[in-house]
Amino acid sequence: MDSGSAASFEEMGTLGIEEEFYVVDDRGVPTAGTDELVYERDPPEILEERLDHELFKCVIETQTPKIERPGDARENLLAVRNALVDHAEAGGFQIAAAGLHPGAKWRELEHAEKERYRAQLERIQYPQHRNTTAGLHVHVGVDDADKAVWIANEIRWYIPVMLALSANSPYWNGFDTGLQSARAKIFEALPNTGMPTCFDSYDDFADFEATMLRSDSIADRGELWYDVRPHTGLGTVEVRTPDGQANPDRVMAFVEYTHALVEDLSARYDDGEEGYRHRRELLDENKWRALRYGHDAGFIRRDREGEIGLGEVVDRECERLGVSGIRDIYEAESGATRQRRIRDDEGVGALYESLLLERR
Repeated sequence: MDSGSAASFEEMGTLGIEEEFYVVDDRGVPTAGTDELVYERDPPEILEERLDHELFKCVIETQTPKIERPGDARENLLAVRNALVDHAEAGGFQIAAAGLHPGAKWRELEHAEKERYRAQLERIQYPQHRNTTAGLHVHVGVDDADKAVWIANEIRWYIPVMLALSANSPYWNGFDTGLQSARAKIFEALPNTGMPTCFDSYDDFADFEATMLRSDSIADRGELWYDVRPHTGLGTVEVRTPDGQANPDRVMAFVEYTHALVEDLSARYDDGEEGYRHRRELLDENKWRALRYGHDAGFIRRDREGEIGLGEVVDRECERLGVSGIRDIYEAESGATRQRRIRDDEGVGALYESLLLERR
């Protein structure tokens, strides 16, 4: 069975950034390009072993090398993105980013041939057939397995905060959903997604992972697609909730915030804090508010005494953790609002163009 190990958790504070992008044609419309980009042409060196595709042939994924120092994260992110844009342009493609591409109509797009995805389509059926989502995943290394599980438990309250800030997918299958992050709802239709429950220890999580594998509920541990999880193979806490972002500054804001949160929670664990151990139902409500209202969301407080607005959370977190990127995101136009404005004012073609990655 493809199980990880407690021994994987040995380094504190390392980073890894995974991004899912859309391969698009010269009109900015998603198109089947991953066969060529992943299998038929050798990618630039930095993308070797770090380039893969997702369920649809229009969705491609990159991973940065392991980043030892947070100060090197931006350089690595831009190097990977620039290499992907170069690789795509050499084949006549472009690269776009959002939680959902407004021009992606799932009935008209090709699924990947990879056996793993064919098995998922057979098992999951309709929810996976329509899964045109693309997200941002941030890994932070943790030096103890029980600590990683405790951090993942505690970070769940902050997941809706990140989702609200990242909300960048108002359109799905060509229409306006009325949501700020429709991606979050589309993806939650799959099994083993959304807000995870609270686990008592690493052994508790490892037993759950092993049970899912042994019972053929999942084919590999990568099919535990929760919003946050201890990654038992890489030795990280992986936050998987933000929508995809074309602007690398926005990506770096979530990298900065996630790293700071994990480091802070690590110190709290080392100091013997007990944690909140929230019910999942309360966190699900906060997540619903995030994906529905985006920057206008208000959340049930951690102590359940009233509500707190996203802006107040952002101010508190920036002060508490010494970060600034999420404030910049909050004070700017949200991704979902920007998409709607561009479509209304300039048309669909301009909207597609606004999602394209540019070299930095």
